[in-house]
Amino acid sequence: MILLNRLNGQPFALNPDLLERAESTPDTVITLVNGAKYVVAQSLDDLAALVREHRAVILGQAQDAADHGYRTGPTLVADGDATLLHLPERGI
Repeated sequence: MILLNRLNGQPFALNPDLLERAESTPDTVITLVNGAKYVVAQSLDDLAALVREHRAVILGQAQDAADHGYRTGPTLVADGDATLLHLPERGI
């Protein structure tokens, strides 16, 4: 989640994976994939920097997990005559 401010200063958190587009009209207007729109106090450049930083943190955490041998996603595991799908988040 990234933290943004409405024009009145009220903070809110937004999932940047739901961003479809952002425009400067001159206020920054964010449009989500579901069509919802938000007007925020941050500039377009500041918004882009927040999204980049958020994604860099996620990628860094995934790389750290992989470097330490943690499985970060489903993997196929051979079990005799069968191939199983290992889902680490479910402990299966």
